[in-house]
Order: sequence, then structure tokens, then C-alpha cells
Amino acid sequence: MSSGLLALLDDVAGLAKVAAASVDDIGGMAAKAGTKSAGLVIDDAAVAPRFVVGFAAERELPIVMKIAKGSIKNKLLFLLPAALILGALAPWLITPILMMGGLFLCFEGAEKVLESFFPHGHHAETPNTDGATLGKSEEDRRVKSAIQTDFILSAEIMAIALSVLPSSTLFEQAVTLAVVAIGITALVYGAVALIVKADDIGVYLAQNGRFALTRGFGRGIVRAMPYLLKALKIIGTAAMLLVGGGILLHGLEHLGLHGPMHMLHEITGHIAHGGFWGWLSESSLTALVGLVVGLLVVPVVIYLIAPLAKRFRRKPAA
Repeated sequence: MSSGLLALLDDVAGLAKVAAASVDDIGGMAAKAGTKSAGLVIDDAAVAPRFVVGFAAERELPIVMKIAKGSIKNKLLFLLPAALILGALAPWLITPILMMGGLFLCFEGAEKVLESFFPHGHHAETPNTDGATLGKSEEDRRVKSAIQTDFILSAEIMAIALSVLPSSTLFEQAVTLAVVAIGITALVYGAVALIVKADDIGVYLAQNGRFALTRGFGRGIVRAMPYLLKALKIIGTAAMLLVGGGILLHGLEHLGLHGPMHMLHEITGHIAHGGFWGWLSESSLTALVGLVVGLLVVPVVIYLIAPLAKRFRRKPAA
């Protein structure tokens, strides 16, 4: 009897060790996948605050929560099952899908660069920042637009996460992708909530701080926020171009076209050998590739794809 009990306990201990190892594997895979998606995370956090501009202060956090819930729904209900099906039935499609997303990121990044030099009001979702408090209908429209934008970025995040997962069981892949989805959403929209409320926090500290240092810190936050938002816009654009260019270069290499990536490494090797300067030169050249590709895609989207999409969306006359 006692020997049977000991054997059972030994089996339980063995199962616990296997479970612990599996948890460690999932945690490691999730961390790796999240790291690979860092550029998109930065861009997502940089893009999201603009959807909240113009609303009353008490509506800012509820709007962020609505967008975050939509993001979780995008990832867990739609993108995660699609990624698992894709990985099981057609893994060869992952690279082309990633490259299509890379093209989109290059297009968005290049258009933002063009917009900064030649404002043309192309983005219909650009917020009205004239100081007016926006209403419920505009809130609903803005939330819907934000969730649609998030869907594209989330699709890229999930595809990148899937592409770096090693051979593992379907359960491990599902749990890893769910961890990545929840963790990245919490990180992005936690940062967004902090950004959009930072000026209110600064005002509160400036008016109610007990010490002169605290009040000065609050005033500093208020003064710094416009510069922070501008910096986030620049960082987000750079991240789009860097990630988009990198996806395209690695995708071409995966498809057997090694020339572009080899040329990038050759040029980088002449500039610097490893270290910070090596990383900076490679990142700059990759972002430049993304910018050039994006500039080539912009007229195709604006003058060909967008008019065709508009024509298909147009309802026929009754």
C-alpha cells in the first residue's frame, strides 16, 4: 500500500516537473516573441494616444479601455485561432503574410514622413485638436477607427510571434500566443493610459503638491508633454520603417533572395563592426530600406488601391 502511494507521489512529482518545464518553455517563447515584436509595440503605443485627443478628461481612460478591450478581442477571438490554423495547415504562408504587413508598415511610415513635410490631410481619422470637447458619436467613430488600426498591428504582432516559435505542441503555441497577446495589450494600453493622463497628473501636482519640488515637477510634466507626444510620433514612424524594412529583408532572405540582406551586412560591416554603432548603422539602413519601399508604395495605394476600394464600397443606386 505504502509502495503504491509512494509510486503515485513519484508520478505526481514527475508530472509537476514536466508542467514546470512546460511553463518555463512557454514563458521563454513568449518573451522571445514579445521581443521580436518590440518595434510594433512601440508604434502601437505611439499611435494610440492620438485617438483620445479632444475629449473631456473624464472620457479619456474609458476610451482607452474600450480600445484595449477591442484589441484583446482582435487578438484572442480572431487572430489567435487564425494563427494556429495557419501554422498547422499552411506554415509556408506565414512569410508572405508577414511581408504584406511589412509593406503596409512601410507605406504608413513613409506617408507619415511625407505628411510631416507636405501636409495633405489624407488621414480621415486625424483628431480635431481645436480644443472643442467631442461628443458620443465622434467617440464611437474614433474607437472604431482605433480598433481597426490595432487589428492590423495586432495581426503583425501575432504573425511575428508565430514565426519565431520553435516546434511545439498546439497547446503550447496557443498558450504562448495568448500570453503574448495579453501581455502586449496590457503593456501598450497601460502606457497609453499613462501618456494621456500625464498632463492631468502634472496639473494636479502643480496645484496641490505639498512641496515646491513636487509642484515644480508637476509643471515640468505639463511643459514636457507636447514634446513627448512629438517624440512618440517620430519614434513610432521610425519603428514602422525599421520593422517594415526588416520584415521585407528577412522575408526575401527566407524566400531564397539573399542579395539585399547580404548587401546590408556588407555596408554595415564597412561602417562599424558590431556593438552599438554596428546596431545603429544596420537599423538606420533597414529603416531607409523601409522608407524607400514605402515611398514607392504610397502612390500605388493613393492613386490605384484606394480609389478601387472606394468604388467597391460604394453602394449601388436604388
